[in-house]
Parts: sequence; C-alpha cells; structure tokens
Amino acid sequence: MKSILSLLLLFYCGLTFSQTTISGIVTDENSQPIPGANVIIVGTSSGTVTDFDGNYFLTVSQEPPFTLQASNIGFSTESQDVTANNQEINFILKEGTSLDEVVISASRTPERIFESPVTVERFGLKEIKNTASADFYNGLENLKGVDINTNSLTFNSINTRGFATFANTRFMQLVDGMDNSTPALNFPIGNLVGMIETDVQSVELLPGAASALYGANAFNGILFMRSKNPFDVQGISGYYKQGITSQDAAGDNTYRDLGIRIAHKFSDKFAAKVNFGWLKGTDWVANNYQGKPGTGNTRASLNYDGYNIYGDEVSANIRAASGGLGIIPDVVVSRTGYEESDLTDYNAESVKADWGLYYRPWANDFEIAYVGKVGTGSTIYQGSNRYSIDGFFQQQHKIELRNDNFFVRGYVVADKAGDSYDMTVTGIQINRAWKSDEAWFGDYINAFAGATLGGATEDESHAIARATAETGRFEPGSSQFNEAFNRSINDPELATGSKFQDESKYYHGDANYNFSHLWDVAEVQAGGSFRQYDLNSSGTIYTDYDGSIPYSEYGIYAQIQKQFDLNESLELKLTGSARYDKSEFFDGFVSPRISAGLTVNQHHNIRASFQTGFRNPTTQDLFIGLDAGPYVLLGSAADNLDRYSDDYPVSAAGQIGLGQPASITQTGAAAYTNSYSRSSVENFANSTNPADLEIGNPDLVKPEQVTSFEVGYRGKLDIITVDLSVYYNKYQDFISNEYVIAPLYGTVGDNSLSLAALANDDYQVYQTYTNSPADVKSYGGSIGVALKVFGDFDLDGSYTYAKQDFDQAAYPDFRTSFNTPEHKVKASFGHTEVVKNLGFNVAWKWSDSYYWEATFGDGDIPSYHTLDAQVNYRVPKIKSTFKLGASNALGQEYYTAIGTGSIGSIYYASWTINNL
Repeated sequence: MKSILSLLLLFYCGLTFSQTTISGIVTDENSQPIPGANVIIVGTSSGTVTDFDGNYFLTVSQEPPFTLQASNIGFSTESQDVTANNQEINFILKEGTSLDEVVISASRTPERIFESPVTVERFGLKEIKNTASADFYNGLENLKGVDINTNSLTFNSINTRGFATFANTRFMQLVDGMDNSTPALNFPIGNLVGMIETDVQSVELLPGAASALYGANAFNGILFMRSKNPFDVQGISGYYKQGITSQDAAGDNTYRDLGIRIAHKFSDKFAAKVNFGWLKGTDWVANNYQGKPGTGNTRASLNYDGYNIYGDEVSANIRAASGGLGIIPDVVVSRTGYEESDLTDYNAESVKADWGLYYRPWANDFEIAYVGKVGTGSTIYQGSNRYSIDGFFQQQHKIELRNDNFFVRGYVVADKAGDSYDMTVTGIQINRAWKSDEAWFGDYINAFAGATLGGATEDESHAIARATAETGRFEPGSSQFNEAFNRSINDPELATGSKFQDESKYYHGDANYNFSHLWDVAEVQAGGSFRQYDLNSSGTIYTDYDGSIPYSEYGIYAQIQKQFDLNESLELKLTGSARYDKSEFFDGFVSPRISAGLTVNQHHNIRASFQTGFRNPTTQDLFIGLDAGPYVLLGSAADNLDRYSDDYPVSAAGQIGLGQPASITQTGAAAYTNSYSRSSVENFANSTNPADLEIGNPDLVKPEQVTSFEVGYRGKLDIITVDLSVYYNKYQDFISNEYVIAPLYGTVGDNSLSLAALANDDYQVYQTYTNSPADVKSYGGSIGVALKVFGDFDLDGSYTYAKQDFDQAAYPDFRTSFNTPEHKVKASFGHTEVVKNLGFNVAWKWSDSYYWEATFGDGDIPSYHTLDAQVNYRVPKIKSTFKLGASNALGQEYYTAIGTGSIGSIYYASWTINNL
C-alpha cells in the first residue's frame, strides 16, 4: 500500500480537477442507433460506450478544445472537435471495415488497427454477438493466426506462432490489466477463471513477442480482455444457453451455460458492478489406448503402456528383478493399468464471480477502483500426466488508480488445488494398495519360472505369469477399488497418494504514465512492474517441503512515438520502446522494439518492426520436484537440486553381484551432474556398445531470448480490406526439456559400474529444464481478407503459414514443442440482419496435419476441418437476442493433442438480454 501511495503522489501532478461534459447519440446512415459504439477522447484512453439506444454521456477532466472520436466494428471512425462544456455532439457512422476499429494494446495508447505498428487482432462486441462458437472464448479461434488447443470442455489453451503445449508459459493473458495465470501452474487455464460474455467490452490479441512493453511472460503472444465499466454501461444483462455435447465415447450429455451482469451508477462519483457465471457439462472422454512409443502397442504386449491407461507405467526387466536367473527372459514387463474412465467422472464445471467498486472523487476521469474475482471448477489438465482438476479455486484482488494519463495498480493472485489429483499416479497407487511392485513382479517371475519348467512355451508362460500376478486385483467399481481410489486422491504424500496440495500466490504491481499531455513534440510513456512469487505446495509440486519458496522480478520501460506528415498523401509513424527486466536469479535483460508505419492516401499502411524479447524460466522450470511415474520432473534452480531426494530400491543383481545396499538415496543433483542422455541409453541398449553412451549433465536453465522481424500491410482495395504480415523469429538459449538417466551407482563415463547399473535397471529417469545449444528459428505469415458480397453479406477469410527450423536429429533429447500446423485456413460468411432482426453466421476452419510433442506423449495429429453455425433473432422490444447454434456441426470428431479426448459437437440454444 505504501508503494501505491508513493506512486500516486508521483503522478499527482497529472491530475486536473476541471470537468467537461459531452453527450449525444451515435447512429448509422439510416438513422438507426448503434449500441456499444466506442466514444473516446483522441490521444487518451478516456471514453465510454453508447447504450442500447445509441446514447452516450461523458465527463472528463480535460478542458476544450480537444477531439472526440466515435467508432464501432463494421463502421467508419468519425471525429469531431469539442469546443465548449456541455456540448451535444452526434455522430453518424458510415459502413466501414474492421481496420477502422480502435485498439489500445499495441502501443498502450488508443489508435486505429489500421495504423498499429505491429500485428494486432481484435474481437469486439459484434464478433461476440455473432460468433457461432459455443462461447466467445472459443470464438477467438476464428481470428487469423490463432490456435486453440482443446484440453477439456472448460480448459482451452490459446497460442500464436507455435512453441506451446497446454502449459503455455510463453503466452500471457490479461483481464483488465491483471495476469490471470495460476500461481501453481504459471500459465492461464483458459477462461475457467476469467470473464463472462455479457461483461466483455473487447478482446485484443498481439501475436509474437511483446516483451518491450509487457515484460518477460509476453514472449510469444498476449491476450487482452477488457470489461465494461459500470460508469459507462449500466443495467442488468445476462444470457442462458442450454444444449447437448455429443461424442462417440461419451454419448449425448446436457450442456448449460449462464451468466448475469448487474451494474449501477449511483452518482457521478460512485458506480459498482457484479458478475456471475456458471457452466456445466460432461467432458470429452479420452480413450486412446494405443501404446506409447517404445512400449508394446497393444494390451497383449508385455510392456504395454497405453496413453489413457494408468498404472501400467510401472515396469521392470524381469531377468534383472530375478537376480539374473537364466530361465527368466531378458524382457521388460509392465503392470496392468486402469482406464481413465475408471478414475474420473468427467464432470466439467466452471463457477466464477467478480465484483467492482468504482469511485471518481471529483466526478471526472480520475478513478479509484477495487476489483475482486473468484472462480472454482472442475476440468482436466494434461501436462506430464493427466490431472483431474476438481474444486480448483483461484482468486484475484486489485486496487487501481487511474486517469487519462496514468494508472497505478496492485493485485494479488492466489489459488488452491482443492480436490485435484494426478490420475496417472492414482492408477499406480491403486495397484500398489492391492499389491506392492516387488510382490507383483515376484509373483510374475515365480509363476513364469514354474510354467516354463512345466513345459509351457514362453508366450504361454507369460500369460500364466500375468494371470497369477493379477489374481485378486481390485476391479473398478468394487469396494476395494473405491476405498483405494479415495485413499489415494485424498493423500498428498506422493509416495502413497496422488492429491495435489497447493496454496501458491503472487503479488504484482505496475504503473504507467503518458506524458503526451505535457508537450506536442512526441508521445512519451514510461512505466514499470514488480512481482513477488510465493510458492506453497507443501512439497506436492515444488520442493517446498520445509516452507514456501519466495522470489521476485521487476522491470521498467519507456516508449516514444512520433507521427510525421510527409505530404498530403504520406504519413509516417515511428515508435521506439525498450524495457529492462531483472529476476533475482539471473542477470537483467534489455528488450528493445523499433517500428515504423507508413500510411499512403489513407487507404494503405505498410509497417515494419524489429524487437527482441526474453522469457525468464517459470516457477516449474526452477523449483518443480514431482515424481510423475516414468520420470521425475526436476527444476534447475541451483538450490533446488539437493532439496529433491528419494530412496530407490536396488535390484537383486545389484545387491548380490555388486555389493550394493538394498536402497540408495539419490538427490536431484545427479540429473545435472551424473547422468546419460536418454536417447544414448536407448542406443546402448540396442547395441551394447559403451561408445554409444553420451554424458547428459545438462546446464542449469537460464532466460530464453528471441529476435523478431516483422513486416505487414493493411489496406482498403475497393470493396476488399486486406491485412497481411510475415515474420521471422530467431531464438537463443531456447528453454526446453531434456530427458536424462542417472545411474544409482557408479560414475557416468566409467564404462563399468554405471554400465552395470543401466543393465540392472538401477537408475532413475529425469526430465530436466535447460537451454538448447541448437539454433531454433521459426517463420511464417498470415493474410486476412474481408469483403461485402451479394449486397451486404460479410465474407471473411484467412490463411496462416507457420514453419519451424530446427535440426531434431542433431539434438534428439531436446523438445521444442512447436505444436502448430504448417497451414491453416479459416472462412466465415454471414449477415447481421439478412431480414429484419434476423441474422446468421457460418464459420469454417481447416487445419493441416502436424506433429504434437509434449511430455505426456508425442504423435501425429491428422488434419481436420470443422463447421460452426448459428442463426439469431433480435427482439428489440424486450432487448433480447435468441440464438440457435452448433459447434462442430458436422460431427466429425478430431483432436488437437495426443492423449486428449476427441472433440465432439455442441448444439445449443441461447437467450441473451440487454447485452450492449
């Protein structure tokens, strides 16, 4: 609070106490009111929106003269001068294009998309109302260059320009300036804890690096969601959707979604609002029973490890486990697992609420606001394993002071894991609750030996051995199974249970001041931010066994922007910005951005930009210490390595033949100081040639950097508007995962004891966090076109190309997780009022095939196409819109990642009332 008050005093010189009031109406050329139109003061972020009848009322601190601007998606932007107080100014907007819409995110100042120095996509009120997707958040996939990876019915991950899994730590998502990344996971979980549809004012998306203005996490894209201010938009609005989800694996299930917004302006000084949203359905059932690479492909295989089968991750070389008995074959056998549907109820639910108190002490543009947000829900998250996120709770609280020239805000984000658990580990623990791994493999080995000595073939002996070892297994639905399941998911000790226990949080403060009102030479802005993390998982995710882990980072930035009128037909806008960021673990970085935009004849804009960005390692990159079953995820902060340790049993061969103890304690330091690369161990297993082994010992992780070049064009060509861009990115110190194998005894490279440890399966596999020495590059581009056809129908289309340049063969243990199709095509066709009050929209998307790469599993994603459609009818008398819609209307199921449920269809009907 002291910091906020100090910053307030610093910026106090920017406050003025005089007031100017303007009012009027915004209509189209047919004198029809335009609700939800933006009315702003040029050069500031101060403004309002029109009500359902097109009226607006605005009180600001500036004294005339100044310029007022009105705009709305699909209409031209019009400006008029304000010369006196209490002036009435009416606007008539002509049919225009999306390039006329005003955005704020690209330069932290209002400007038309047409003149933006970088690529920016906008999803406004018109798009929200007309989207054919089941909700506005999924509708963002219709923007060019945007990917949405579907993790769950209630958890979708947005990404641009590749390099992302569901844990998309390279992408930032802001809601009214607040980062809504979860503290425990360090990335946003879609709109599970976000905004309801009737409170959304606009959504803006910047693809690519934005570190120069927004810091370390804005590395590969940033999404801005702005809500409606209760001073500008009052009343009660809401919606209700009812329908079904349809999937082959799950059948047809009820889908419900509702939201309500209540806002009231009590006076010129005080306003408040509250929002509530609830969504409930059945999640997409995951039933991919194909064996993972390197294991048996079918359930009949000895070493079967299915994607959506859990518990079969536990395996052993049965000859090594027997102490080297020659009668026992030198093969790996896995335990029998449980299907995912045995371990979750597939309940998908989201409950969220937010509220805000807004105070304008002098009834002008100076505002003090408190905003609170809470959200809880159930979903499925796929990371290294599959996780049932049940009762997850997140809250945010923000205090912000702002006027046209500055803002100062501070907020806290905290979460609780609720009853969330790891489904993979749950399957393992149920097996162990029935019979320990040692006992199970012992029974298998003894039964195999007995059957072989009795004359059975090897295949027959394996079948007898598994049947014997499985005798008495807990069957799904039995009382023993249910008891073991409940015991596991309520036990946070990962040695015996699978429950997540987390109460992490972070505190964030940032400020910005725009000096443009002080001089006319150029627009200058400066600001900064500070963040303090407090990791508190009680050792279930991070190595915070003895208490929470705190650490901090900060950044400062400045930007200057100048427009030059070269002649009557040429305007040049130059923008330069730079930001310095520092984490307490690493040296500071400077991220510059330089851009230029040339406008020709008011109809063509050519832009070019150069910028660098960087990304600090995430909390998981630094401090995770999680046994995922087949491997341990181990962060590489220097003081994290020795905090993680575990006792590992030594094989009978290691004890009898090599004199090793029954168990060995190994710390995480072994992964970084005494390990082989996993791929070389696999090669050694096939060749038995020690020369094939390569020492792993990855370096500790450090910040990742990117250098980005982009050029683009926006233009109006007769009835067609065009927006295209191409980019080239070059990465340095690319943060990625490397799998290594640390022997329990011996020193890597000794060609004796460590080789025996490998042969006896006396080793631990780790997923480490480090930086690739490889050159990683990407390039691509997108083009979007929009035009009117058949008179007044909207036809839009886009094409996106994305390509990675990386030599995987040279670096087999590094994973870039590019995870995006090379080609994407999108198109939409519709009309807001094809006949009186009746509109429709149809959206089609096609995705090329691509290779998905993530810790849970790798594999090819087949190409797919989807069709969304909706028809809506407005009833102005009751200020309502009724809609019938279908997402994936053709019912051709598809998936965007290996191991997730196939995405089916959503059919729904909705009623929205009083949504401006």
